[in-house]
Amino acid sequence: MPAQAHLHPVTGYGLVEPVIAVAALLAAGTYMLAARRLRRRGDIWSRWRGASFTAGSAAVAWVAVGPAPGGSFTAHMTRHLILGMTAPLLIVLARPLTLTLRTLSPGVARRGLLTLAHSRPASWLIFPPLAALLDVGGLWLLYRTELFSAMQQRPLLHAVVHAHILAAGLLFTFAVCRLDPVRRRWGLPLRGTTLLAAGAAHAVLAKILYAAPPPGTAFRAADLHTGSQLMYYGGDLVEAALATVLATSWYQSTGRVQARQRRADAGRRPTSGSRCSGLAGNGCSCHRSAPRPPSAVMSPAIAKGRSAGLPFERNTGTSGARGPHRPRDPPMSAPPPRPGGRDHAALRTARAETGRRV
Repeated sequence: MPAQAHLHPVTGYGLVEPVIAVAALLAAGTYMLAARRLRRRGDIWSRWRGASFTAGSAAVAWVAVGPAPGGSFTAHMTRHLILGMTAPLLIVLARPLTLTLRTLSPGVARRGLLTLAHSRPASWLIFPPLAALLDVGGLWLLYRTELFSAMQQRPLLHAVVHAHILAAGLLFTFAVCRLDPVRRRWGLPLRGTTLLAAGAAHAVLAKILYAAPPPGTAFRAADLHTGSQLMYYGGDLVEAALATVLATSWYQSTGRVQARQRRADAGRRPTSGSRCSGLAGNGCSCHRSAPRPPSAVMSPAIAKGRSAGLPFERNTGTSGARGPHRPRDPPMSAPPPRPGGRDHAALRTARAETGRRV
């Protein structure tokens, strides 16, 4: 490797980094006040979400102004993992958009935020493949071009690159986790496949950096290898955490769907002591009469004789006494005359009397 000047990360960027740190801490304080206001009016908001958002904001502030251990490349990679992967996961887990919508009273601000969250550009920005391209594609552009070398000498460019890493990490984590209400919620197969593809691209980039430094830079081999290994294994840990969040959200959503189906089935099923409005022909058993006792279908005389111990015969279809298992058939009567018809016997009698008169 040709001898090149060793590049150290720039320090003392002026007001950019302190402003970022103060903004992150103010965001954490605003989140805690909003959560406290929500709980005071009786709503439930987990304190773990507040702790997660506070930890993510503190991580962003530390990356902006705090020192990092190790050599120059290892320190840079530590900041990269915290700013682009760990802090976004902690912030997204806190569901800041949901908290903001629940805290704001109905008005112009809330309607504007809902319109922005449900707009078409926002839905395409959180399209998982596009968010992964902005996140991982930006890292490939940073480490495989001379952009990394240029940002070490230009403080403003360094701040812009860090802002892009944070924004792209938030966008990708938001698109994969899908915890806040948005216009379009992409399915689990697409989000899971995107996470696997982004993890593979991140791992390949770490292996390339292990073998060759970014163009225009020269780092010690030990420093380069340590930073590359930190990028490889640290990225795997954060991606495993993302996969856990993805699986947990899928499990919870599936459980909610099944619970709604059970409640709907329970609402359609009649309870004891209640009558439904359906018909027995539709499968409802509410209108089916209960079996009648034998004493209810036998004649009073047979019932009295049976209670006295007298013998009786079972109805077998032959003439004789009828048993208690069938009620007595009603007596058969002559069919009524047809409307407008004639009785033949009466006609013959009338003719005979007419002949005698003649």
